Amino acid sequence: MPLHNLATQQLWISIVVVATLFAIAIGAQPPPRPSSNCQRKCGEVDIPYPFGIGPYDSPDHCSLPGFNLSCKDDGHGALRPFHRNVVEVLGVLLQQGQARMRMHMSTYCYNASTEKMDRDWWWVNLTGTPYRFSDTGNLFTVVGCRTLAYIGDEDNVGKYMSGCVSMCRRGDVSSLSNGSCSGIGCCTTAIPKGLQYYKVWFSQGFNTSGIYKISRCSYAALVEASNFTFSTSYATSSAFFDAYGGWPPLLVDWAIGNETCEVAKQKPAGGSYACVADHSKCFDSANGPGYICNCSKGFQGNPYLVDGCKDVDECNDDPAKYPCSVKGTCKNTPGGYECICPSHYPKGNAYNSTCEKDQSMPPKVTIPIGIFAFVLVGLLLFLGIEWIKHKRRIVRQEYISKMNECFQQNGGQLLMDMMKVESNISFQLYNREEIELATNNFHSSSVIGEGGQGTVYIGQNLDEKTNPVAIKICKGYDESRRMEFGKELLILSRVKHDNIVQLLGCSLQFEAPVLVYEYVPNQTLHYLIHSQDDASIRTLEIRLKIASEIASALAYLHSLNHPVFHGDVKSVNILLSHDLSAKVSDFGCSMIRSGNETAQVVKGTMGYLDPEYLMNFELTDKSDVYSFGVVLLELLTVE
Repeated sequence: MPLHNLATQQLWISIVVVATLFAIAIGAQPPPRPSSNCQRKCGEVDIPYPFGIGPYDSPDHCSLPGFNLSCKDDGHGALRPFHRNVVEVLGVLLQQGQARMRMHMSTYCYNASTEKMDRDWWWVNLTGTPYRFSDTGNLFTVVGCRTLAYIGDEDNVGKYMSGCVSMCRRGDVSSLSNGSCSGIGCCTTAIPKGLQYYKVWFSQGFNTSGIYKISRCSYAALVEASNFTFSTSYATSSAFFDAYGGWPPLLVDWAIGNETCEVAKQKPAGGSYACVADHSKCFDSANGPGYICNCSKGFQGNPYLVDGCKDVDECNDDPAKYPCSVKGTCKNTPGGYECICPSHYPKGNAYNSTCEKDQSMPPKVTIPIGIFAFVLVGLLLFLGIEWIKHKRRIVRQEYISKMNECFQQNGGQLLMDMMKVESNISFQLYNREEIELATNNFHSSSVIGEGGQGTVYIGQNLDEKTNPVAIKICKGYDESRRMEFGKELLILSRVKHDNIVQLLGCSLQFEAPVLVYEYVPNQTLHYLIHSQDDASIRTLEIRLKIASEIASALAYLHSLNHPVFHGDVKSVNILLSHDLSAKVSDFGCSMIRSGNETAQVVKGTMGYLDPEYLMNFELTDKSDVYSFGVVLLELLTVE
């Protein structure tokens, strides 16, 4: 295997020093303009500017500083480009800002004659050059059955060091698998961004003296990831070394200078900004300082040359990639193209359909017909719009008339007059449109509860507050007492108790009164005692507290100057706040219900109803007390 000799290492050090001095000396110079005499090919490899053959400061200015290459015989009669006469350049990827190079592979092999390990360890120094080892395109790759290889920066005093262990348990190679590089016979690890120097060495604590008949050598190198696939023969023979001739390829990222695009663009005219072509763009390097250039969309070529970015003629491209669906309709434009149907085939879409011949009548016939049709369509459209507007006005007037009629019948005017007399009243009147909008026109998805006294919907964005509200439509109301609704609702608005859901307002523009309450988002008492799994929040102490709060709320309702009878006290209608305080809900409609209910319109919930109510259908405070007794029984008996 080839050895990395001392003379080569000394040459590298000398080149680094000289290159650094040159870089300092020319740092403020404008970018050179290459001569047409520059050699742009070495063997089979294209050498695009800013790269060039020969010294960068030659009269022909064939390259930018640091991008000069040498073209020499590789010893086998073929010309190849080299960086600093040492590192072979396999190709330049101008658009990606990358280059492919070949670097030496480090080896660590057992010598049966000397019974020692022979080593050939490698290091590479790109400091002071535009190159950085690509962190996305390369992997540090180690092959062997008993080896630990390290990769690090200069003299182990830098900021980077890593390693990779590759083992075959007790020399058993039967577990090796083609394509698998997970630490058994093969190991890979990534490198960091901005790396310009690396060296490779092996841990002498690992050697192949005990398995040399199976796996004599260990190999390590920085390798282009897309160019490497593990083969089991790599760990048991020299096949890995031989596959690349000891010089595997890797990717290097390169960039112009050490400034960002923004800074470089601000240089005065004739400065060092390298994106000189029209229709060129600048991109900051993703791997260290500097930038690269590319042609804008629709252009291709070399953005580092004044006239380097040429318009892409999509119309004369590969016929298999012809951009228009109809042949012969493509028209090239700067940076793009158009698909235009011919004048004698004006109908259709040349981009994705067909062009059809115009079979229409001549203009002297079509123009008068078109004018007549235009006027006729315009007239019909005008009449149609006016008819729609007229119908909408009628519907709107009927809608408003119906709202006003309901408002007057439900005692709305009396309620407004009483509210003017009241001081500091927070009760609010909502119009019908606000309620319908808040409930999505009473959509079934907005229903959150339904009891004997009415259906409850959740209302969103009813006013400037973003908090939701509970909106109840009362049912079973007394038609003969419509004018008293407003008075009764004003009484309800004065009901303020910590354990009663607050009545916020109402709307009397519906056939049945609509009440708006505060929204309590927590679960019900029924859920707590029948469905809650956590016994710690269902203790006797908590239950007694809830019972006391319910009793306090009912006593408050019954003790008002104008008593309020709930009529449907049950565990489902007892809401619980976040601190498990009781909130009596679903009341209010009882005050505006008929006093002459028959058996066919019984309200409330069977099991909770007072038996006397079922006999005479007269709601009293005793009816609520009886229902509370059933709730109390639930609280005390359900585990």
